[in-house]
Amino acid sequence: MKVTVIGAGVAGLSAALTLAERGAAVTLYERSESLGDAAASFLAGGMLAPFCEAESADASIVAPGLAAIDWWADRVPGVMRNGTLVVAPVRDAGEIARFGRRTSSAQSLDAAGVDALEPDLAGRFWQGLHFPAEAHLDPRIALGALADRMRALGGTIHFGSNVQPEAAMGDTVIDCRGFVGDDSELRSVRGEMLILRTHEIHLARPVRLLHPRMPVYVVPRAGGLFMVGATMIESAASGGPTLRAAVELMNAAYALHPAFAEAEVLEMKAGRRPAFPDNLPRVTRSGRIVSVNGLYRHGFLLAPDCAAKAADLAFGAQPREEIAA
Repeated sequence: MKVTVIGAGVAGLSAALTLAERGAAVTLYERSESLGDAAASFLAGGMLAPFCEAESADASIVAPGLAAIDWWADRVPGVMRNGTLVVAPVRDAGEIARFGRRTSSAQSLDAAGVDALEPDLAGRFWQGLHFPAEAHLDPRIALGALADRMRALGGTIHFGSNVQPEAAMGDTVIDCRGFVGDDSELRSVRGEMLILRTHEIHLARPVRLLHPRMPVYVVPRAGGLFMVGATMIESAASGGPTLRAAVELMNAAYALHPAFAEAEVLEMKAGRRPAFPDNLPRVTRSGRIVSVNGLYRHGFLLAPDCAAKAADLAFGAQPREEIAA
């Protein structure tokens, strides 16, 4: 089977690799000039945190999200299975209880437990939650690894190619263009993020700092890097981060640990995430075109499941029902 995939974000690369692994001859087209220009996917936090995400999402994301951890670990380097730590300032301690009620599989921690889990946060938080089954990865390393693995299976990638699904060659076309597609139900959820560098702080896992107005997360990466994100603003505005968002993210990092005040700001960027009204992705088929869209803030978490559904449709199987019909 010859398959064309359009879009080299996490959805497109996951679908392309899944199809190549099932024996399809895959050609991937991306309108940007390089993998790093694939907007939202390249700016993602890379958290594989289905239990934490279920706090504000449909519980149906948990099972495919857990399966995604193994999927990524089997294909890309650097998947860290150290769980997620959730904390809150003393004045917002009630947020910990609320978060715990809305999630599952967490271990409750007192101050000593938080200190033991993340020594650099010692003495800063009185309680927390640890989700040991969760994981995280570096999205930029992961996307490159998917592309390399797909090429090793005989697939090809063409950058700078603005191909339309209807005109694309192949027995099946997988449309992973996000907002470039024409689905009228999609809405834009804007997110801003920072990349900081400091060797004064060491974290073994993502830390979510709860706040009633804007909870944020800090995700450790190699080389003293930390990703701080991300806002969720219902807006179709493009361009860089706003001053307000930048200040809030910086304040959140400082609230987690004052040493972040001396961190070097390497990046400050914004991206738009496509979402449907229910915040769940959809994998649908019309003729020979299979559309994968609406991954919202769950791109790395749900892309493997969506890729499997797209491959099922491409090979004529009935789609599974965990998330999208």
